[in-house]
Amino acid sequence: MDPQQWAEAEFGACELGDRRRNERLIRYAVQAAARPDEGTPDQVEGWAELKAVYRLFDADQVTFQRLLTPHTQSTRENCIAGEVKLIINDTTEFNFTSHRATTGLGEVGGSARQRGFMVHSGLMLDATHETIDGLAGQELFYRPQNRKRSGASNSRRRDPKREWAVWGRLIDRIGPPPQGVKWLHVCDRAADDFEVMLRAIRQGCGFVIRASKLNRRVLTVKHQPLQLDQLPQSWQVRGEKKLLVRTAAGKSRQASLEIRYGEVLLPLPRITNAWIREHAPPEPLRLRVVEVREIKPPRNAKPLRWLLYTTEAIPDLDAALRIIHYYELRWTIEDFHKCWKTGCGIESRRYATAARLERVTAVTSILAVRLLRMRTAAKQTPAQPARRIAPQRWIEMLIHIRRLRRTPREMTIREFVHALAGLGGFLGRKHDGEPGWITLWRGYEKLQLLIRGANAALNCG
Repeated sequence: MDPQQWAEAEFGACELGDRRRNERLIRYAVQAAARPDEGTPDQVEGWAELKAVYRLFDADQVTFQRLLTPHTQSTRENCIAGEVKLIINDTTEFNFTSHRATTGLGEVGGSARQRGFMVHSGLMLDATHETIDGLAGQELFYRPQNRKRSGASNSRRRDPKREWAVWGRLIDRIGPPPQGVKWLHVCDRAADDFEVMLRAIRQGCGFVIRASKLNRRVLTVKHQPLQLDQLPQSWQVRGEKKLLVRTAAGKSRQASLEIRYGEVLLPLPRITNAWIREHAPPEPLRLRVVEVREIKPPRNAKPLRWLLYTTEAIPDLDAALRIIHYYELRWTIEDFHKCWKTGCGIESRRYATAARLERVTAVTSILAVRLLRMRTAAKQTPAQPARRIAPQRWIEMLIHIRRLRRTPREMTIREFVHALAGLGGFLGRKHDGEPGWITLWRGYEKLQLLIRGANAALNCG
C-alpha cells in the first residue's frame, strides 16, 4: 500500500516516449493516491506542478491504453498453473454533462444532451480465494453524437461498430490464458450473443453468461429444436439454495431457489457477419445451462430467475452451485465501479478536453483496484496480519492517532481497515456493517497527511 512503491510498480514501465514522462506520471500517481477523491489542482502542489500534469495528459504518446498496459499485462501474466481465474466483464458510463466547456465528449445516458464516454472492463478474481488480481483488460469508447435510433430489425444487424461489439473485442484484447491456467469470463445478459461466446472459446477461455434471449431457438442434445425458455421444464429439480437478493429499492430479501441443469446445443444464428462465417464451427456449440428459479416469492415481488450458459462441465449439484456462485461474484465489478466513481470522484474532474479525462480515468482505475483489494481483504481474510497490506509505520500511526489499546498480538487486516475508516468518520457500531468507500477514502487521505507530517518533522529534526 505504500504509494511510492505502488506508483513505481504500476506506471514505471509505461511506454510514453520519454522517461521524464514516466517520472512525472509516478509523481502524480503518488499525489493522487494521497488524495484520491480530490480534483487535480488539490492533489498537486502549486501552479507549476499542475501545468506539468496538464502537459503530461496532453502528450500524444500518453494514451488510455498505454497507461493501463503494464497493469493489465502483469495481471494476466501473474497466474500460476492450476489456478482458475474469473474475468468479470461489464460496461459503465462516465457522465460529464455539467462540464459544458469540455470538448471531444460523446453521447451517454440515452440522450444527445448528456455527454461523456463509456469504459468496458475485465476485472480478474481468483476463483478459489475470491481475491482481486487486477484488471485483465479495459477499453474506452464513445457513442457517436446525433446517432440515429435503430428500430427492432436494425438492432439485430451485426455491424462490428455496434456498441455491444465491445464485449467480444475485450475478450480478444485479453487473449488466451497462460498454459495450465483456466480463465472464465463472467458476464451479464448483455453478453448473451453467439459471437461473444465463440470469441471466448477461440481464445481458449470458458465463460458463465446469463441468458437474455429466453425465446432463442436452441437444440436439445438429441437435436430437437426448442425454445430456451422451455428447455428446463424437462429437467428435474437437482437441489435448492437460499440467496440474498438486492431489490430495486436498495434493500435485500432472501429468496428460496430451485436448481436445474442440463446440456444445450447452440446453433449458428440466422443473422451472421463476416467474422462468424469465417470462424463458424462445423457443429453447434455444446454448452451447459444452469437454471435458478425462485419458489414462493413475496407478494408483488418479481420472481428471480437466472439461466446461465457455461462451458464448464456440470456432473453434479456441487458443480452447478459453483457456477451460480461464480455469477454471484459478478457484483464485484459493480463495487469496483462505485469505488472508481465515488472514491475517485472522476465525474467531478473539470478538464478542458476529453483526452485529459481519458488519461486521468486510466490512472484512477488502477487506483480503484488498489483500494478494492484492501477492502476485499478485510472481508475475505479478516484475521490475517495487517502488515500483509500496509507498512508497519502506518499501523503504528493508526494505533497512536486512534488511541487503540495495544495487545500482544498483531493488528488484523479487518481491525486496520476499520481503524482507517474511523479516521474518515466510520463509527463502527454493531449495526453499521462494513465501512463504505467514502469513509475509507477520507481515512486513507488523513493517514497519508499524518505520515507525511511525521516524515517532515523527522527530517526537520
